[in-house]
Amino acid sequence: MNAAPADQIRLLDVQALDVRLQQLAHKRKSLPEHAEIESLTKDLTQLRDLLVAAQTEESDCAREQTKAEQDVDQVRKRAARDQQRLDSGAVSSPKDLENLQREIASLAKRQSDLEDVVLEVMERRESAQERVAELTERVSAVQAKIDDATGRRDAAFEEIDGEAASVTKEREVIAGAIPADLLKLYEKLRGQQGGVGAAKLYQRTCQGCRQELAITELNEVRQAPSDAVLRCENCRRILVRTADSGL
Repeated sequence: MNAAPADQIRLLDVQALDVRLQQLAHKRKSLPEHAEIESLTKDLTQLRDLLVAAQTEESDCAREQTKAEQDVDQVRKRAARDQQRLDSGAVSSPKDLENLQREIASLAKRQSDLEDVVLEVMERRESAQERVAELTERVSAVQAKIDDATGRRDAAFEEIDGEAASVTKEREVIAGAIPADLLKLYEKLRGQQGGVGAAKLYQRTCQGCRQELAITELNEVRQAPSDAVLRCENCRRILVRTADSGL
């Protein structure tokens, strides 16, 4: 294949821009904010699970407290009615009077036990409420950190994407001036050789594989026409000659 020396030099310009695009893509993918957001998101998920559990416990305690307070109220009302009967003198039979007094005492004991249950439930509910408040605060704090990291990531994205768009436009302009067959070969080799399809020959060394040319190879390069498209014998990339190739 043959191509004007100027077109081959343009190929190096395209290669440099492609390397820059690769660097920008790597930079975008490896921003530290990615790992930060991922770690914080895991923390947030765990905290939200704990918060839901605490809220469920608080809700269960609230229902349990309501039920216990209703039980206390029922016993209290029943005891009040019995006490009213006792105080009214309506019960005259000694046996009935004894039974009524025994029931009042039993209700008092039952009321005391139920009030203890209410206190115990209230303590558990208060503890659950404190846990809910604590976890709610922690969730908000972690979410704020995620929002901050996301903002920093998005700002970095905007900067990287802006530069990538500029580099891509510049590449399109330069690539558009390169013969189609030469550009096609370059693209093919770039896909095969880790993103580098053309390399500069600098001081008798291929900048693609960093191998110095042997004497026989160097002589072949010296004897080749200026428009000949050469390939490195070692890495098979397009080898572009320049003024500082050391020939």
